[in-house]
Amino acid sequence: MPIPPSSDILSGLRFGALDVAACSRLGAGPRLRAENQDNLLLIDHAGDAIWLHEQAPLRRLLDGMGGHGHGREAAEAVVAGLLAMQPCATAAALAQQLDALHAELQRHFGEARFNDAPRPGTTLTMLELPPDGDPLLYHAGDSRLYEITRARVSPLTVDHVPATALAMGGQMDEAQWWQQVHGEHRPQVSQAFILGNAFADPMHLQDPLFALSAQNLPAWLRHLPDRRPVALAAGASYLLASDGLWSCSDPYGWVSQWPQLLGGRADAATMLGALLAAYEAHPAAFFYPDNVSAILLRTPDDGARDETVLPLA
Repeated sequence: MPIPPSSDILSGLRFGALDVAACSRLGAGPRLRAENQDNLLLIDHAGDAIWLHEQAPLRRLLDGMGGHGHGREAAEAVVAGLLAMQPCATAAALAQQLDALHAELQRHFGEARFNDAPRPGTTLTMLELPPDGDPLLYHAGDSRLYEITRARVSPLTVDHVPATALAMGGQMDEAQWWQQVHGEHRPQVSQAFILGNAFADPMHLQDPLFALSAQNLPAWLRHLPDRRPVALAAGASYLLASDGLWSCSDPYGWVSQWPQLLGGRADAATMLGALLAAYEAHPAAFFYPDNVSAILLRTPDDGARDETVLPLA
């Protein structure tokens, strides 16, 4: 069941001065997947939430839920873990809780049987919104956070893919890395939540997650560590999305159209609707079959914070 980019889904949820919209769907292409393996989770300042369970949206006060299996079930298990987490005020605290959740779910899925298939994994790209500070980013995999203004679109995350591992080892320059990561369709990942990482040793999948930081990223990517506060610019839009949104024959040609597509739109739901309409207008062969989930946040032009929606004591 797809979630349309409608404000009705988020009705009653409060995100302060941010205007928010969300969607999730099977995607496009000539051979659609049998199920939507993506998931998304939005938790507002009062603790109300919306997420997907068995491909349908659920909404209730946070109390967690179980999950097992692979693909869709793995993503649901991560959402269940996020629902049980306490709010975090620093990027270090957020990383500590999520690294612990990663290890816990590895143990959980390690006890399951998958007919000798590798253990499941899922990307996780999230923003924690403290009431009195910049949003906190945590990123694992090849989903992305983009900043979109009327003039440009900029990725705020680094894909965890083999090209990034090569760039970290000095075997690929900036132009080569950009072409492989943003100019081509290469679905292989080097790290995922629950799955583990192949950054420390490309020939062996290791259990822990490998945080990309200013200390190990090449010079042109050092400003984009995986775990950091992200300052939101006034009047800009921020898109959290799974890779199905740009898994196509001309990824950057498509992504570079976003500022024009979204510019001048009245609200986040209208902007996301326009983006999906343009996505659907492409020929079926343009996009590779994949799931598409997206959350779009729009900041007010003056950057003001709403002081009336702080969490209850």
